[in-house]
Amino acid sequence: MGIEQIIFYLFSGILLVAAVSVVTVRNPVYAALFLILAFFSSSAIWIMLEAEFLGVTLILVYVGAVMVLFLFVIMMLDINIDIMREGFIRYLPVGLVIAVIVAVEMIYVLTADSLNIVMPAAKAADYSNTKELGGVLYTDYVYPFEIAAVILVVAIIAAIVLTHRKRLPNVKSQKPSQQVRVKRDDRVRLVKMEAESKPNASTRGGQ
Repeated sequence: MGIEQIIFYLFSGILLVAAVSVVTVRNPVYAALFLILAFFSSSAIWIMLEAEFLGVTLILVYVGAVMVLFLFVIMMLDINIDIMREGFIRYLPVGLVIAVIVAVEMIYVLTADSLNIVMPAAKAADYSNTKELGGVLYTDYVYPFEIAAVILVVAIIAAIVLTHRKRLPNVKSQKPSQQVRVKRDDRVRLVKMEAESKPNASTRGGQ
């Protein structure tokens, strides 16, 4: 067993332990930290498979942006851990059944005779997987890529609509159509006030 296989199995073991810990720990902050560890392990495995662009992107996008946002949200929200524990115990049988089904499917796929895994040959020094990925993504899979982009846009719009579906009576909202048609008289009101005379010296002396 070479050093590359040892490193691969090391990161794979860390990835499995981190993934199991994400769904088993009771503290949501610890779950987010274990997810970050899983991302780092996956990134290391991708880099070993000569997919440097995907590995670096996983760290920059998910670890550097998404997981930091998750941590801020988790730490700012008042999460009741007791309710989460009750829900975990309630759905534990269903989760175990789904986990067993997924494990059986993965074992069946990996042990199937039709699964012929061919290790890629060594690439040249000037090989760029980023260029190859972009070429395949925007030529062979351009339509699925565009469909995925449309689905994501629809999901964003749906999330916004669901969030603002119930408005409180005191919530203020902007109406651009009314803001464009606004006039000066609607916003400015001139008030005339009589000038006040300054008190003379005798009046101030009497005070």
